[in-house]
Amino acid sequence: MFRRQRLPRRDREPGRGLSTGSAATAVNPNTTLKAYRELEREGLVEPRPGQGTFVLHTLAKPAGADDSPLRIELREWMERAHRAGLQREDVAALVSSVVAERYGPR
Repeated sequence: MFRRQRLPRRDREPGRGLSTGSAATAVNPNTTLKAYRELEREGLVEPRPGQGTFVLHTLAKPAGADDSPLRIELREWMERAHRAGLQREDVAALVSSVVAERYGPR
């Protein structure tokens, strides 16, 4: 099984391209490809034809831990949205539009 914690720290940040790894570490290219496919299935990376494989989500927990202030605020906001009558799709569309405003479109 592929061990995600073995990724170089610089390669774990969202938006970063993954280094090829196999050339630098003499790992069989098939092993590298298998590891990338596993990360893709887990939704952690995204292949971009002609550009490489890029990190979508980090495995780090500090800002997203269950007791973090941001997560608590988000839960409270979700409760207000639910009380206001927003459905799952409404919330997803709203969050998606705000994310796009802040970080730009994918």
